Amino acid sequence: MAVLLLILFILSLDNSVSGADPIDIYCPPEFPFYTPNSSFHNNLKLVLGLLSSDNASKAGFYNTSIGEGPDIVYGQSLCRGDITNSTICQQCIDKASQDILNRCNSENAMIWYNLCQVRYSFQNFDVMAYTGKYPKQNGEEKNVSDPIELGEYLTYLMDTLSNLAAFEPSKNMFAAGEIGYPGNRTVYGLVQCIRDIPESQCKTCLSYAFSDLTSCCSYREGGIILDRTCNMRFQFSLFFNASSGYRLIYPTSEGGKWKYWMIVLIICGSILVLAFAIGLATAILRQKKDRDRDEEATERTLLQELSYSKSVAVTQEGDLISSDELLFMTLATIKIATDDFADTNKLGQGGFGAVYKGVLPNGNEIAVKRLSRKSWQGIEELKNEVILIAKLQHKNLVRLLGCALEGEEKLLIYEFMSNKSLDQFIFEKRSKLDWKTYYGIINGIARGILYLHEESRLKIIHRDLKPNNVLLDHELSAKISDFGMARIFSENQNAANTKRVVGTYGYMAPEYAMEGLFSVKSDVFNFGVILLEIISGKRNSGFYITELAPSLLAYGWRLWNEGKELDFVDPMLLERCLGSEIVRCMHIGLLCVQENPEHRPTMSNVVVLLGSESMALPQPRQPALCRVLRVDPLTTTNASVNEITFSDILPR
Repeated sequence: MAVLLLILFILSLDNSVSGADPIDIYCPPEFPFYTPNSSFHNNLKLVLGLLSSDNASKAGFYNTSIGEGPDIVYGQSLCRGDITNSTICQQCIDKASQDILNRCNSENAMIWYNLCQVRYSFQNFDVMAYTGKYPKQNGEEKNVSDPIELGEYLTYLMDTLSNLAAFEPSKNMFAAGEIGYPGNRTVYGLVQCIRDIPESQCKTCLSYAFSDLTSCCSYREGGIILDRTCNMRFQFSLFFNASSGYRLIYPTSEGGKWKYWMIVLIICGSILVLAFAIGLATAILRQKKDRDRDEEATERTLLQELSYSKSVAVTQEGDLISSDELLFMTLATIKIATDDFADTNKLGQGGFGAVYKGVLPNGNEIAVKRLSRKSWQGIEELKNEVILIAKLQHKNLVRLLGCALEGEEKLLIYEFMSNKSLDQFIFEKRSKLDWKTYYGIINGIARGILYLHEESRLKIIHRDLKPNNVLLDHELSAKISDFGMARIFSENQNAANTKRVVGTYGYMAPEYAMEGLFSVKSDVFNFGVILLEIISGKRNSGFYITELAPSLLAYGWRLWNEGKELDFVDPMLLERCLGSEIVRCMHIGLLCVQENPEHRPTMSNVVVLLGSESMALPQPRQPALCRVLRVDPLTTTNASVNEITFSDILPR
């Protein structure tokens, strides 16, 4: 019977290779394209042929290269660790090789199938950074009834498998397993890294992948995260060879009774404590070295990806790399431009670092964000900005000109905004702007968010919209900035969750602050708070000290219900405008801060409502929260807050 099941499994694998489409394909337009029948193209065909050869298939993982100079092609293939039949491995790699050759003519590409993956590039694979992908099929999975419970089981399953894959040499960087789930169901999981990376890099990659997996799919019955270095997948149905998997039991003591395996585990654990203590000091030192090496590798990869892109041209002197899209400067150039980061040139301080004004030799003004030294947060923000935001172009988004990586310095260069940030005008220089100017700023912010949500090639959730992150140019046009906390959504993805809430007190939507759930409606909530602050001239954070109401939102809601809307409006705005126009904007702001995300309008609706005075508005519902009693004191001093601590949240 066992032999028959194995034969049926092998046959099913063969069918999935011959007929199925790939899970995903990476064919980036920002990299160079090769010319058909060129030396690069011919070398590529030879490399793909080697990847699908008998020897490569038997090994299950293979690296090779052919050519020299600009025509060199590096290739890599990997079969899933539970595929022990070399014929099936070869069939998958052969199909993947043909597919990537037919579908893509970029000089850097990768394709993933269920059973294998193939990658080629004009540059070596030695240095790698995590860039996880969300395949479209994630959006096709059903939702579960209890996402929190599933998240707990997934955490235990994937953490166990990740440790096995990374630190158990016999596993060849692969592990699969299953865990019993309430309701007589089973969750199946699989993780894999390419085999020529250090154990620590494998574990780091899988940790990043799990973070993305929980964000996109911990409320679904399945999910996949793909990366150049590692993959992670789970489902409620078996999708791998069961003979290669582990059976895990979620650690719990039902009814307070100790099970035999628990006693054995405790005894064995006690025996190992002494050995663990002896090796602890060595392990800590090794991890520190690995983290430093991984950080340096990440920085080198970003630098390498930028320098190989044809949108960047390197000068002989090395001082400046210029193109139509980006500027790339050395640290020396930026030090001269900012007078060695002089305090007199400091524009502000954020959670990720300080921002300085700079003047280039040609007279152009720039803003330089100096990210925190030796900070993984800084590296992740830099990666977000360079890889993501540089591809977005809109008149209401601040343009990223480029970056610089040198030693411990991580620098982002933006176009300079002469009027700085919106918060200064709302709360400090109130009389400098009239309602007509504010109304133009409001529309600009709305159009910028709409572009991120619906009109750009990527679906982006900003997650930290606030007046500090809205900059004003010389014409007082609004430009959204600071995308270090932004998240990319797939085309069919509408929401995600995270255990690490980032954002700023007073602007976060309640579902995000309390449950880690975020979506386009989270940004809508942020916009609503900004709109109400512009109208009233008062901050939502700390509003309770006025004793007028627990929050600015609650105060606006109370006056709205009492028919005293104009009491909410800053009197200076009413001097030179129609009160009805401001009251309509207040109405839109209250619609945006409703407690249930489904009741909030989309940004496309907001833009339409702002542009039409005759269109009827629905009645708003009660805003979300009234008061947050305690905030981590560190979060109130910085202009940009990264993590928020809530002590007690009172209901309405």
